[in-house]
Amino acid sequence: MVSADAFAPVAITSRSDFDESVHFGAVVGLGPSGAIEYSIGNPRVLIYPRSSNKPMQAVAMWRAGLRLPPDLLAVACASHDGTPVHTHAVVRILAGCGLTADSLANTPSMPLDAESEAEVVRSGAAASALLMNCSGKHAAMLATCIHNRWTHDATYLNMSHPLQAFITNTVDELCSEAHVHIGIDGCGAPAHAISLVGLARAFRSIANGSSGAGGAHVYKAMTDFPEMVGGRKRDVTLFMEHVPTMMAKDGADGVFAAAFPDGRAVALKVADGGDRARAPVMVAALRALGVDVSAVDAHVQQAIMGHGRQVGSVRAVTP
Repeated sequence: MVSADAFAPVAITSRSDFDESVHFGAVVGLGPSGAIEYSIGNPRVLIYPRSSNKPMQAVAMWRAGLRLPPDLLAVACASHDGTPVHTHAVVRILAGCGLTADSLANTPSMPLDAESEAEVVRSGAAASALLMNCSGKHAAMLATCIHNRWTHDATYLNMSHPLQAFITNTVDELCSEAHVHIGIDGCGAPAHAISLVGLARAFRSIANGSSGAGGAHVYKAMTDFPEMVGGRKRDVTLFMEHVPTMMAKDGADGVFAAAFPDGRAVALKVADGGDRARAPVMVAALRALGVDVSAVDAHVQQAIMGHGRQVGSVRAVTP
């Protein structure tokens, strides 16, 4: 269970030159050797990575026989915006194994992208599993089930299903530790709880190729198609677009993880589950590991607004 003493201040929000809020969390940065070179709070705190688990789940599915072109593999790793580009990609995954969006068992939702949501409302359509940000992962799960002749009704979400058992074994391997708990994610899929440093190790193994062919394909897909992983204005996409060779994935409730082929990796968790501090804290952690963040910093700064203009910002706390 999460303990409050595992967390320390990671960011401060200022308004009109007055510090207004303090964000607590935990951060761990691995150097090229895999050793911890940077940390705030307890790097071994146990967390749900939430959607930051998706690259690991995609590696498992590749190992189980899933074969997708890079843009579709990227959306399988995504918490996407639900734009037509994303939903068309999901439909392509399903069509490739003879299924339609009716087979998706994830939670119905509206798009994350405001323009796409407005268009759905204007069209008279409703929230759907296809529009939900996890639909790419679920489509890939169904395609993996079809390939292996596993049941592909809604039971594919059960922890005991062969697909989920295969994913669990892969998560444990990539993290170099056993998961401590499995819950239910917002989309209905199993959510594995692991340590923060285990999350960093998993991303490191995917980015540096030590996880094998599956990891190499997932890394290339995510870094070649960063907009498919999130969306044009999302911090996860902006980081991958502006920091060369960086693989990154955001997770709900204040989680963010990233890694590079040279072995450097970062994982962070904002204690209260808020997302406002994620990007500034990631920038600071990357900088501490010697990563050049000059091209991305301005794109992911968090503005504090007052009467329609910026009056403050969120700044990272460094140890």
